[in-house]
Amino acid sequence: MENIIITEFAQHLRGNKKVSENTVQSYCRDIKQFSDYITKSGFDILSADNALVTSYVSNMQSRGMADSSVLRCIASIRALYSFLLAKSAVTTNPTSDIKLPKQQKKTPEALSKDEIDALLNIPNLTTPRALRDKAMLEIMYASGIKVSELIALKTRDVDVDIGYLRCCRTGDVRIVPLGKLAINALKEYLAVARPNLASDNTDTLFVNCTGSPMSRQGFWKIIKEYATKAGIDKEINPRTLRHSFAIHLLENGADLTSIQEMLGHKDISSTQIYAKLAHAKIREVYNKAHPRA
Repeated sequence: MENIIITEFAQHLRGNKKVSENTVQSYCRDIKQFSDYITKSGFDILSADNALVTSYVSNMQSRGMADSSVLRCIASIRALYSFLLAKSAVTTNPTSDIKLPKQQKKTPEALSKDEIDALLNIPNLTTPRALRDKAMLEIMYASGIKVSELIALKTRDVDVDIGYLRCCRTGDVRIVPLGKLAINALKEYLAVARPNLASDNTDTLFVNCTGSPMSRQGFWKIIKEYATKAGIDKEINPRTLRHSFAIHLLENGADLTSIQEMLGHKDISSTQIYAKLAHAKIREVYNKAHPRA
């Protein structure tokens, strides 16, 4: 019964909510773990109550799960019961009165402009793989898109003549401009590297060395490899390039609304954290440079 419910919920997310496959898998994984927990107590998804869900939240916290992970699990379970309520499979939502943990917003880690230059100049542009890596890194920093959006790009989503990419996400489409360096790297990848890497039946823009679409894990390893070669000792991941993109735009005078649109943030509050970082940087420079600071 549990597997049937989870399968129907996944179909609902894909068909009605139009969420990404990564999100579907994440929700289903959270619900499966919740189901395993309540089964040990003699309950199932349809009979779980508020006390049981509260117990599960406490269990997650006692195991040292990050607040962000706990919040995500609660959101997954809450979405499941909203779905079950709508189809009259349950009469109440046992997550309705759950007390949510307060999540501390982490300050995004960003690279300096010198570190960005060092990272993007590392690929040795003599092999198809290096040309691909160079194009991916340049596009990430030039556009600020997420890694899930990067690896989902199709060849039709980029226009190297006009200089933009089209980012499609859960039914939304946004157009993001690209700079000259990113366009040049992309042109060389498309002309020289991709024909040697991609299989004939894929229109995915970036592929791995076997010709299959690049994965999130694959790109994460690429960034780690080049960061090590560039001598960058910060903890770096694909989000680091996105954060650097936003902060460097702010430092050079871009307005928050434009950055919000390019990042695809629904709420301006998600973008404002970059303003705080930029202001902190300005204060640091002022304190060091002004004779009467």
